[in-house]
Amino acid sequence: MWLQRLWLTDYRSYEQAELVFPAGLTAVVGVNGAGKTNLLEAIAYLATMGSFRGAPLDALVRSGAEQAVVRAEVDAAGRALLIEAELGGRGGNRVQVNRQRLQRSRDLLGALRVSVFSPDDVELVKGGPAIRRRFLDDAVVADQTRLDQLRLDVERILRQRGALLRQAGGRLSDDVGFSLDVWDTKLAAAGEQLAAARRSLLERLEPEVDRAHRDLVGDRGAAVTLRYEASWQGPLGEALAAGRTDDIRRRATLRGPHRDELAIGLAGLPARTHASQGEQRSLALALRLGVHRLLTTRLDTAPVLLLDDVFSELDPDRSAALLAHLPTGQGVVTTAGALPEDARPEQVVRVVDGALVVDR
Repeated sequence: MWLQRLWLTDYRSYEQAELVFPAGLTAVVGVNGAGKTNLLEAIAYLATMGSFRGAPLDALVRSGAEQAVVRAEVDAAGRALLIEAELGGRGGNRVQVNRQRLQRSRDLLGALRVSVFSPDDVELVKGGPAIRRRFLDDAVVADQTRLDQLRLDVERILRQRGALLRQAGGRLSDDVGFSLDVWDTKLAAAGEQLAAARRSLLERLEPEVDRAHRDLVGDRGAAVTLRYEASWQGPLGEALAAGRTDDIRRRATLRGPHRDELAIGLAGLPARTHASQGEQRSLALALRLGVHRLLTTRLDTAPVLLLDDVFSELDPDRSAALLAHLPTGQGVVTTAGALPEDARPEQVVRVVDGALVVDR
């Protein structure tokens, strides 16, 4: 995977910008607030149709403009792709690949693949279970894009079942029971399939994350474990039936893949509560690098690696270790300070007053 050229029009802080990328590492340098993260966000948007910062789409349009446009030329395993996204404006949000409009955003999955690390990723370790479920599901879909529909199906079923439980008002009538039977059958089938996909991915991901973590902290680093903790035992359909009274009373679905947890361990202890802040940062980066390596092996091509302000999150030794073990392929890294001495980017780009200036 090679991102060759990027054009931005009225995207965030950029009125007009264009950048050609080498096949190796590009370093993007600028003061805080200059727009470095905006550049990475635009690249990632073309891969996922969303902001990795969780920003709404209207926030991606430059203040005072009606519409933002992001375009990129991509070499996807020898196939030339022109990806174009229009955000806002009278036509709404539109995406085209090689001038052909996509009817569904999910049809874009796989055209451009990226792996993103940002400072907020420490929440993967220290935050709540929903953040880790999202990370796991994103990795599942990146590994097998067809499973995006399964994820959407589970979300839709949970919304419908949740609406039914709220409408029931705490009472289990015959009509409510009949409808719950229907939705429970659907949730049991889709939920077990999603949980199985998560477990399968974790089995392959755990050694990659452990290896990435040891690369960062040294061979003597504590072992990393990833364990899937389901919110039910036995068949999901039976668990839903057994918990129906509680669901009716609480007006919520209390068992299912939306309640499961990814437990991250370090040296046999829960990393969320026992790891230091520095250890949590290293673990978060190892999680992202682990998925990156897994996808590279699985797809026989490396996603574009996007590292946002990563050196501010690591001490000098771990920064040097990251550079020494940087995955092969294309990467873009941002920094507000000086690059580490061991950094050898093929291209340095400075963000100055909303413009991208390439060092010569």
